[in-house]
Amino acid sequence: MNDKHLSRASSFQSLLLILGIIFIAFNLRPAITSVGPLIGTIRADFGISNGVAGMITTLPLLAFALFSIIAPIIGKKWGNEVTIFISLLVLLAGTLIRSSGHLSLLFIGTALIGIGIAICNVLLPAIVKQRYPFKVGIMTSIYSTSMGLCAATASGLSIPLAKGLGLGWHKTLLVWGTIALVGAILWFPQVLKSSKNPELQPAGLSITRMFRSPVAWQVTFFLGLQSILFYGPITWLPEIVIDKGFSIAASGWMLSFMQFSSLPANFLTPVLAGKMKNQRPIVMVVGIFYIASLVGLLIGGNTFFLSVCVLLLGVAQGACISLALTLFSLRSADSTQAAQLSGMAQSVGYLLAAISPILIGVLFDYTQSWTLPLFFLLIVAVGTILSGLGAGRDVYVGEASPVRN
Repeated sequence: MNDKHLSRASSFQSLLLILGIIFIAFNLRPAITSVGPLIGTIRADFGISNGVAGMITTLPLLAFALFSIIAPIIGKKWGNEVTIFISLLVLLAGTLIRSSGHLSLLFIGTALIGIGIAICNVLLPAIVKQRYPFKVGIMTSIYSTSMGLCAATASGLSIPLAKGLGLGWHKTLLVWGTIALVGAILWFPQVLKSSKNPELQPAGLSITRMFRSPVAWQVTFFLGLQSILFYGPITWLPEIVIDKGFSIAASGWMLSFMQFSSLPANFLTPVLAGKMKNQRPIVMVVGIFYIASLVGLLIGGNTFFLSVCVLLLGVAQGACISLALTLFSLRSADSTQAAQLSGMAQSVGYLLAAISPILIGVLFDYTQSWTLPLFFLLIVAVGTILSGLGAGRDVYVGEASPVRN
C-alpha cells in the first residue's frame, strides 16, 4: 500500500512538473506575438512612426540581451525554480502595466515582460537538462511545441478579440496575462520542493572559458540570426502581406498560419537532433526553406503562392528555434553549462535580434517598399546557415577538440 501511495505521489509530482514546464513555455511568446497584428492600430492610436512602433517588439529583445547573461547567476544563487517563479510574476506585472493605455507605460510594461520572459528562456533548458538528462530531445520537443502553439494562437486571436469582440488592443493584450497567472500557480509546487530538497548544482565553466569557446559563439550566432528571422516577420509580416493585397483580418491569420506551420517542425526537430551525431543536415534543409520562402515573398504572386511561402517560412522558424533550444543541452555537459550557454547565446543573440523590428521599420519608412527589408532577411538567412553548420558539430562547449570520441 505504501509503495502504491509513493508511486502515485511520484506520478502526480511528475505530472505537475511537466504541466509546469508546458505553461512556462506557453508564456514565452504570446505577450510578444499578439502585438504584430495590432501594431498598426497601436501606431495609429498613439500617432507614432513605424520605427518607434518597432520598439514594442524590440524592447523585449533588449531585455533578453541584458538579463539573459545574468539569469544563470541568479538561478544558481536562488535556485532555478524560485527564479522562474519570480520571473512569471514580473511577466504578469508587465502585462498589466502595458495595457494601461499610456504610451510611457506601454514601453515600461513591455520591458518588464521582456525581463520575465528572458529569465524563463534561459533557465528552462537548464531545468530540462537537470530533470530529464536522458530525455532532452522529447522534453525540448514538448516545451518548444507548447511555446509555438501559444504564440500562434495569440497572433490569430488578436484581431478577432480586438475588433470582433470589441476589446480593443488594450484588453486584448491583457488577456495573455491569465496564462502567466496560471503558469505561476502550476509552478509553485516546484518552488516548495526545491526549498525542501536543495540540489547542489555543478560548477560549470568560467565566463572567460565560455566566451572563448568557438562552438559557444556558433550557437550564439545561430540563435541570434534565427531570432532576426522570427521577430522581423512576427512584427511586420501582416504589413508585408497587406502590401501584397491581403485584408487586415487575413494578414493576422497569415501570421497565425506561419506560426501554426511551425508546430510540426517544433516537435520533430529536437527528437531528430537528439538522435543524430551532428545536426548539420537539419541546418541545410532549414536554410533552403528560409531562402525559398523569402525569395517568394520578394517576387510576390497570387494568394496560394504567397501562402506556400509563409508555410515554408513557418516550418523554417519552427525547426530553427527548437534546434537552437536543443543545442543548449546537446552542446553542454551538465545543467549549469546548459544555463551558461543559454545565457550567453540569448544575451548576445537577442542583442543582434533586437535590431530587426526597428531596422525593418526604418528601411520601409525610407524606401516605402518591402524589397530592401526582405533582402536584409535573405542575407541573415545565409548567415544562419553558416553559423548553424558550426553549431551543429558534435562537441561540448568546454572541449578543445572538434569531435567527441
